[in-house]
Formats: sequence, structure tokens, C-alpha cells
Amino acid sequence: MAKNIGFLICILIMAMDVTAGVLGIEAEIAQNKACSKLDGFFVEQVKHLRVWIFECRDPSFKAFQLGVAAAVLLVLAHAIGNLLGGCICMWSKADLEGASANKQLAVASLIFSWIILAVGLSMLIIGTMSNSKSRKTCGLNHHRLFSIGGILCFIHGLFTVAYYVSATASKREEKLSSSHGGRV
Repeated sequence: MAKNIGFLICILIMAMDVTAGVLGIEAEIAQNKACSKLDGFFVEQVKHLRVWIFECRDPSFKAFQLGVAAAVLLVLAHAIGNLLGGCICMWSKADLEGASANKQLAVASLIFSWIILAVGLSMLIIGTMSNSKSRKTCGLNHHRLFSIGGILCFIHGLFTVAYYVSATASKREEKLSSSHGGRV
């Protein structure tokens, strides 16, 4: 059973990142939809005026909701992957050169997953904040932020799963080498 848990964690991380990516793309669609929608007695009208890089429009509440959900799922997937993967640290260039291939892959995947998290989450948050109810002013164009953030969620899933797999393999190697007295 313990061997199957890693596979389930990888599936969970990918499912959360894919769902976050789809929600980000759906938020972009909802933001760009300039039609009225009847939702009970509430009518949402997204008005849009764009001149070069400046844009004036009313926010879309559905895009706001989808953006928040995508950002939360992205952060949860990252937290699960990093917490369950453990801490793989390298303190010097000598540590990096003497490390196993799994440990080097874990460090590289960890660095890329953090970079992609920072960029993707920033794009999702900027897109979400531009659709908050308090933002009815003109400003810089936030076109395609949700889509790019959603695509980065897919890429984040790949790097986070790669980190989790390589970190657990590295820990298993270290445990095996310590139980054999330093010999593998």
C-alpha cells in the first residue's frame, strides 16, 4: 500500500494543477464574454472599451470567482508537492557535484516549480484583481493573463510531480545507502 501512495499523490497534484489551468482558461473566456447573462434576478453585463494598451471595462464576477479558485488550487498543489516531497537542500557547488542524479533533478525541479508558481500565481492574481467589484476604472490592459496563468498551471504540475518523484527517490537512495554502510 505504501508504494501506491506516491502514485496517488502524483495523480492528486496533476489533477489539481490541471483543474487550476482549466479554471484559469475559463476565467479568460468569462472575462472576454461581452454578453448579458441572466442569473436569477441578477444581470451581469461586461462592458469593454480598449484603446491600444489601455482598457475600460466593468469587471466580470464569474471571472473573479474562477480566478480565485484557480489561484487557490495552484497554491494547494504546490504545497502538497513540496510538503510531501520533503526538503532537498544543497548548500554548495560541491554538494551539487557530489549528489546523485535524483537529488540534482529534485533541486532543479524544485527551483523551476517555484519560479513557475511565482509567475503563474502573479498572473492569476492580477487577472483576478482586475475583475474584482471595486475595479471599474480604466487602466492597463490585462488581456490574456488568465490564459497564460492557466497554461503555467499545467507546466507547474509537471515540475511539481517531477520534484516529488525525484525527492522521494533521493530519500530512498539515502536510506538504502545508510542501511548498507555507505555502499549502494
